[in-house]
Amino acid sequence: MLFKSKKRSVTFLIVFVFGISIFILGLGSTGLVDETPPLFATAGRAMSESGDWLTPKVNGIFRFDKPPLIYWIMGFFYSLPKNEIWDSFGTLSARLPSALASLFLMLMIGDTIFCWSQKEDRKFLAPIVGSLGFALSPLVIIWSRTAVSDALLCGTLGISLLLFWRRMASDKNEKCISAWIFLGFAILTKGPVALVLAIFTITLFFFTQKDWKNLSSKINPKLGFLLTFLISFPWYLLEFLKEGKPFWDSFFGYHNFQRYTSVVNSHSEPIWFFFYIMILASLPFTPFLFHGIFEALKELSKSLKEGCETSETLFIYSLCWFGAVFIFFSISATKLPSYWLPATPAAAILLSNSFIKFKNQNKTFSYLYTFNILILFGLSIAFFFSSFWLRLINDPEMPNLAFDLISSGIILKAQLFFYSLTVFALILFFIRSKNTLLYLQILILIGQALLMPPIRKLGDTSRQLPLRNISKLILNIRKGGETLAMIGIRKPSLHYYSRQIVFYEPSSKAGLINLSERLNFDKRKNYLDSPNYEYKSLLVVIDDSSILEEHWTKIEHQKLGKYGIYNLWRIKKSDLNKYSNELFKKGYRSNWRNRIVEKF
Repeated sequence: MLFKSKKRSVTFLIVFVFGISIFILGLGSTGLVDETPPLFATAGRAMSESGDWLTPKVNGIFRFDKPPLIYWIMGFFYSLPKNEIWDSFGTLSARLPSALASLFLMLMIGDTIFCWSQKEDRKFLAPIVGSLGFALSPLVIIWSRTAVSDALLCGTLGISLLLFWRRMASDKNEKCISAWIFLGFAILTKGPVALVLAIFTITLFFFTQKDWKNLSSKINPKLGFLLTFLISFPWYLLEFLKEGKPFWDSFFGYHNFQRYTSVVNSHSEPIWFFFYIMILASLPFTPFLFHGIFEALKELSKSLKEGCETSETLFIYSLCWFGAVFIFFSISATKLPSYWLPATPAAAILLSNSFIKFKNQNKTFSYLYTFNILILFGLSIAFFFSSFWLRLINDPEMPNLAFDLISSGIILKAQLFFYSLTVFALILFFIRSKNTLLYLQILILIGQALLMPPIRKLGDTSRQLPLRNISKLILNIRKGGETLAMIGIRKPSLHYYSRQIVFYEPSSKAGLINLSERLNFDKRKNYLDSPNYEYKSLLVVIDDSSILEEHWTKIEHQKLGKYGIYNLWRIKKSDLNKYSNELFKKGYRSNWRNRIVEKF
């Protein structure tokens, strides 16, 4: 028993070290990436600085997109002493909730596989394979280092679902409390979708079990739902009592019901969209995921015929979890890749099932591994021909991206890495090691540690550094409480870094009229420093493409600076109003009052 405890601790420590290297290292070394992360970060920081921990606000308006847990955690980190010193970009505080959620979930996956693995000779390695299967998913790597709520939902819901199963699989007479607490946290992270996915998963699992009534009593749903309700419901009630219909219409009407029943923001995809995402999210180990699913289906068939102990149903439960997410979001009218994140823990456990089943290499493993080598070979070929597809990159915000990728040596490093990985995979195939999958995961871990930091740094330098620099310039030269506007490309990070109310408008003629009217009728206030709407001039950040619009260049302006594609002008309000009136006489009209949902 003592040996098993030490082995468990060692496994836990290994997974923890891997998790730190993937999720935490270098987390605050780059700025926020537009457009959504700065909205979350701004709302979290505003709670900390304003003292209003109830209602999220961004750029002077309410932000009812998501419940407050993500903002509360961000606000906690922003409130820590000397935050501006150890978190100079403000990104460490904003990203830590996502990173820590994924780290804790990774540890929970590893510990669950360790404690309930039925193959003694795989007990030490299978938890590591499953944990890395989760952490090395391209989707998990991206969203776990991004200041949005998706990874926090994945973490809280994933831990909750694992705790539910652990309680059902345990013979100990314990109350099921922690699972319901984490479910309450999940509902406070992204709303009722967490409750729906949890109920859907557990219901599917009950359909596969003959003693489902006993299992239901183990998780104590009456007490559990009450506990979850007490954790999650008060904020919704208080927010509704405070803000009323605008909160109800925005959060429940638009961001939940309308997103599920109709296409929002042009995110329309076919019903099989998440089949593609499933494949991409498990690369380069997708063949082993399919094998894990197949093995779980075999276990399910056997269980339905002969029955089995609940402690032996981890992979059946994961299959139900996997299927619940797949079915629920496939039906949704609005589809985004991030919606797949709650399925990645189940996919990782199913991947470990494939590893467990291969005690020795056999014909099936040879087929699967051959497919895996072909995937790695395909990635190698893609980077070999990078000079062709790099030309197709056309990002107006990073016009020199292709050149920068080549000159920085990142493409060469990626080529060498995938060439080496493919060759090493072939060597492992001929050696016929039963731990091949783990070895490849460790190589991928090393590769992402070498490749991802310079990629993030290059993206930050090319895309976000100009916005940080122009924000500093604004703070240095702003006078009289001048109002700030951004024309053309909409970047909420300008509001985050400048800490000023920013009026965002398109470069169209209607956008010019909108700005003129809003300075008179849309006088937003900031919790720190509200603009002086009566001051004679305003500051305008306008990108190079928008400058080509004649109606903007005709306005007399003072050029104050330029960073990247962004120009800073000072314009007299009288000149802006003059040209707005001219466009109005020509038949152009404003449309800012018709906007149903104001993003920021």
